[in-house]
Amino acid sequence: MAHRNRITAIKAREIIDCRGTPTVQVDVWVDDVVCGRADVPSGRSTGSHEAYELRDGGSRYAGFGVRKAVANVNTVIADALIGRDVTEQRAVDREMASLDGTANKNRLGANAILGVSLAVARAAAATLNLPLYRYLNSAAHVLPVPMMNLVNGGKLSSNDLCFQEFIMMPVGATSFSEALRMTAEINAILRPMTADRYGKLAINVGDEGGVVPPIVNVREALDLLCEAVARSGYSEHIGYAFDCAATHLYDSQTGRYTFEGKNLTRDEVIRFFEHLVAEYPILSIEDPLHEDDFEGFAEITQALEGVQIVGDDLFVTNKERLALGLQQNAANAVLWKVNQIGTLTEAMETASMAFRNGYGVCVSERSGETEDPMIADLVVALDSGQIKTGAPVRSERTAKYNRLLQIEEELGSAATYAGRDFRRPV
Repeated sequence: MAHRNRITAIKAREIIDCRGTPTVQVDVWVDDVVCGRADVPSGRSTGSHEAYELRDGGSRYAGFGVRKAVANVNTVIADALIGRDVTEQRAVDREMASLDGTANKNRLGANAILGVSLAVARAAAATLNLPLYRYLNSAAHVLPVPMMNLVNGGKLSSNDLCFQEFIMMPVGATSFSEALRMTAEINAILRPMTADRYGKLAINVGDEGGVVPPIVNVREALDLLCEAVARSGYSEHIGYAFDCAATHLYDSQTGRYTFEGKNLTRDEVIRFFEHLVAEYPILSIEDPLHEDDFEGFAEITQALEGVQIVGDDLFVTNKERLALGLQQNAANAVLWKVNQIGTLTEAMETASMAFRNGYGVCVSERSGETEDPMIADLVVALDSGQIKTGAPVRSERTAKYNRLLQIEEELGSAATYAGRDFRRPV
């Protein structure tokens, strides 16, 4: 009699993400009957401490091919995992990390390892006939606030805005579906308004689906977003957020940041944000300082009391980096990207550490996304209360929102929308 819940085949292939850049897709078969599939996202604005993404080099796909990572899945990883119990996620992930044997997964590639890790979770859930969020957390019930990146800048766009993301958060909605409707309606107002003011080219979209007006000044971009919100009639329900990605604005030689064409010291950057927070209802700021400035993150967290300060490049979903932050009270929330660390187990451990210490957890996509909606299940499994997955346009973004609508329907009266409690959902 055949063993039940055993991995019987693992197959990876090269696919393309929303930018036309290759990435890894993995199928994990259980008992030759059930298949779990997962795609691996990829970031453009990456932190230097992220797990290693293995690329082929050479001229094919301008060097971004992933045939080496695919081959590692189909040979080394498959040989080690076939026959394992698919429900032993932690053991499977540890086996892959051991096979790789490096601190940042640069032998087999974090993109190879993560594809298998996520596909194993999907396959296990399918084997038990459970949705993924329920398989990972039987008590899951929180629907997240969508952090809608409606104006793009920085490395996500073709304009000269220094910050990467100008975000609105519908914290005053009563349900996820209402929050999504509000944001879609606001975006529908924002786009023609932007075209009227800045010309038709301004409504070409950035990497995450937001408009890209020819703006340099941060307040001008915020005012554009605020005006669209005001025209919608939803102002009292909306807060705002940034992803500054300040590492990319920092000159390590001079120790200064370039904001709006001006060179600022750390103290001047903190004052810049103090003024913004005093002028606008800003709820969250991601990476306001560079990726190794734990001391500065502690200072700005204290200075902007009541504002969520999110560490992305600072923590890179790594519990060792998070532990350093906890020691210094640096930031008060973690941006949670599974591909930054390379296995679902390690990412879950980082989230658990954050929650235990009173930090928020914002689940996030990458700018190089696929149609795989898995992070929708993961954000509900974590009950984290907040998700960042781009504007409500293009299928690699809308797939996540549509999956959350399905989950909200499945949960029914058991669902809780995080709303104003997004950092610590009830």
